[in-house]
Amino acid sequence: MRLRSAIAVAITCAATIVAAPAASAATTHRPADAASGWLARQFVGGDHLETDFGGTSYPDAGLTLDAVFAFASSGNANDYGAAALTWLAQPANLTGYIGDGTEAYAGATAKTALAVQVRGGNPTSFGGVNLVTRLNSLLTPSGRFSDQSIYGDYTNAFSQSLAIIALDRTPAGAPVSAVDYAAATQCPDGGFPIVLGAPTCSSDTDATALVTQALLATGRTAKAQQGLTWLKSKQQAGGGIAYGNGSGTPNANTTGLAGQAFRAGNRPAAALKARQYILTLRQTCTAPTAQRGAIAYDATGYDPTTVTRATTQAILGLHGAPFATLTSAGSTTGAPVLACP
Repeated sequence: MRLRSAIAVAITCAATIVAAPAASAATTHRPADAASGWLARQFVGGDHLETDFGGTSYPDAGLTLDAVFAFASSGNANDYGAAALTWLAQPANLTGYIGDGTEAYAGATAKTALAVQVRGGNPTSFGGVNLVTRLNSLLTPSGRFSDQSIYGDYTNAFSQSLAIIALDRTPAGAPVSAVDYAAATQCPDGGFPIVLGAPTCSSDTDATALVTQALLATGRTAKAQQGLTWLKSKQQAGGGIAYGNGSGTPNANTTGLAGQAFRAGNRPAAALKARQYILTLRQTCTAPTAQRGAIAYDATGYDPTTVTRATTQAILGLHGAPFATLTSAGSTTGAPVLACP
């Protein structure tokens, strides 16, 4: 989630080689399956993803959890999803990501809890931590989830939404104050901002895609649909959506999240258009073998610095359930390879 967390984990984890595709890997024509297979093959040591910073690779727990969601969305690479949570449950890795108790990061804790739920685990007992209790302890009187950190509060619409969705999946449900807080951040144009508590409300496409999912999950349908109407207004002719205010060049990350939100809000036409855009970014049989199945960030093509994160979020727009009901149950194992002549 932050560089400080990545560095802390890197100190305790030695890098190993990227897992290579097995000779017996199944082939597939399905875009989501091929994308998940490519993503699984990027795992270092078969259990996590890394991010390059200044020429040095660091374990990236947040990106690894994005892959867990992608695998569940496509319904395969189940063994890689399991290995990822086993890796994250190691005390050094987990505390480096969510904090050690004195340091406690709301977004990372919420994302971890949701990933555990998606994989059918118990978020009250993961790596020796009760993620639900930890997350609830970060709820402020205003209804905002905030970091407990000497480095400051880095929470935003993503951390708020993930916390609401994760807690809504528990027996107690999401705190009403947290849902009220998220709903009240809506801008006059119907969208939702990424920055919480800013003097000026500026709607953000990525934030709107996630906040609307949280509101739909908790029964705030009217505000969610207003948000989706704003998000749909930012969908360009080819189906893609740009980040920020939506006026720039469309990309796979934003479009993937938006496509997932459109499906959650029963907007099939918009979801289909988002999928069609994502398909234009696929690395197909004309690409080098090692790139096939991946999904580029935008129309400029395959970029090793952005393609892994782009693929994780693009998969959400191709297939699968919203975060509120996403599950890895019934998923297959292995890393499928794109079928080529």
